Amino acid sequence: MSNKANLIIEEVNKVIVGKKKVIRKVWMTILSGGHILLEDVPGVGKTTMALAFSRALGLSYKRIQFTPDVMPSDVVGFYYYDKERGKFSYRDGAVMTNLLLADEINRTSSRTQSALLEVMEEGQVTVDGVTRKVPEPFLVIATQNPVGSSGTQMLPESQIDRFMVMLSLGYPSVREEMILMSQRKTSDPLEQVKEVITQEELLSMRREVGQIAVSPLIYQYIALLSEATRKHEMVRLGVSPRGSLALCRMSKACAYLAGREYVIPEDVQEVVKDVFRHRLVLKSRVKLSERNTDRIIGEICARVKVPDHREDGNGR
Repeated sequence: MSNKANLIIEEVNKVIVGKKKVIRKVWMTILSGGHILLEDVPGVGKTTMALAFSRALGLSYKRIQFTPDVMPSDVVGFYYYDKERGKFSYRDGAVMTNLLLADEINRTSSRTQSALLEVMEEGQVTVDGVTRKVPEPFLVIATQNPVGSSGTQMLPESQIDRFMVMLSLGYPSVREEMILMSQRKTSDPLEQVKEVITQEELLSMRREVGQIAVSPLIYQYIALLSEATRKHEMVRLGVSPRGSLALCRMSKACAYLAGREYVIPEDVQEVVKDVFRHRLVLKSRVKLSERNTDRIIGEICARVKVPDHREDGNGR
């Protein structure tokens, strides 16, 4: 593993105080080639974190604020008549960048939300029958306010399943908030964030993550965890095969940052809640109980036998 991989976390930590675990998981998701959904109240640093990652990774950056009047063409682009050239020309949408911050995605219409589906899954957009590739690497960091907040609506399952993980920054502690205010007394900490790697180096790191070894026992462990979500008595809709693939890729990135060339069960356990929590649709009666999604995932993990990765010869 390149030493630069851990330097990225250090750079982002310059501006986001006390959230090392979340930053590490965002970095894992980027290394996995996935997209991130952040569910949080406004003002906890989501935009700042996205900007810090774009600078540390040398990525182009765009932000789109989703409101009810945002149109799909604002996302994917549109054709307009260019009088000077005497023909129709294409104008880029917000997705024509490396890192797209889709802010408050659950405040816009389902039609506009669905405009992101093709580009998140396939890395391309189609406008008036013409398909265009987005720049590589490409990733979406989307934020949503907690469901039930004024003006919000739930994302459809087909949309939310495109996100590899769902994370939350949460409020800082009193001490962390004091540090935050002190940092911004005379300057903006974002100005201190330096480019650590180039876009080409990030793509190379992604290829290295893809080559991390996964034993048959780990594949089986991930499949059994996904199957257990579909059979849990409190779950109406369990994890799809896309979720299993996401958990496998995140586990590889976890192993990569730990300096290993192979995945162990602890890697899976570290990221399983982040990969599964937004994919589970719970039965209505769960709302009347004290059991939340993370607790149910914990119950599922406790039911599935943890494999000994040394049994198939891949242990070190």
